[in-house]
Amino acid sequence: MDAAQYDRWYETGPGRWMGQREVALLRATLEPRPGESLLDVGCGTGFFTRSLAGAFGGCAVGVDINREWVAYARRRDAGGASYGVADARALPYASASFDVVVSIAALCFIQEEAAAVREIVRVARRRVGIGFLNRQSLLWLEKGRGGGRGGYRGARWHTAREARSLFRGLPVHHLRVHTAIQAPDGGTFARLIERMWPRSLPTGAFLLVTGDVAIAGRDAT
Repeated sequence: MDAAQYDRWYETGPGRWMGQREVALLRATLEPRPGESLLDVGCGTGFFTRSLAGAFGGCAVGVDINREWVAYARRRDAGGASYGVADARALPYASASFDVVVSIAALCFIQEEAAAVREIVRVARRRVGIGFLNRQSLLWLEKGRGGGRGGYRGARWHTAREARSLFRGLPVHHLRVHTAIQAPDGGTFARLIERMWPRSLPTGAFLLVTGDVAIAGRDAT
């Protein structure tokens, strides 16, 4: 699947709905403040970078290891963010460079995911938000088994407990887990369930772990 084909999925009915629900969850849990900076690690086509940039208002940057997808993200963006090539396991930024750092369903394709989580925490100044694919979801039953299908081929799926464990020993407090996309087809029933189902229950396809970063010399309150 190329970048344009992947991005077009977000223009389909189910894709548009799922994207909107995921962005809404990110905004609600990251609680962006005016003028804050944002880094999106493993930005791919830049969908989430573009969707979140306006909520922060400060510098927004998306990075990915795939040069072709980064080039696509640059072409697709109307100027709200900048993009660069970088390895999530060795980010080319000083510690505490960005107020908020996110990574959405990108670490699922990185073998050394723990190293990437450490880097995400290192370059964050206030809060981090990392999205995983949930193995305890209907989407896993539909798309994830046996190595995965379509855009999920080769992805690694996590439980909430496994996702939380990646933060063990890191300077992150107030760690929280939320989920979205309880039923992945985006139909009437899926939308109804999404409104009724508590996002704190670890059953949605999109598994989001957020936490506040404790910087040395600053109180972790």
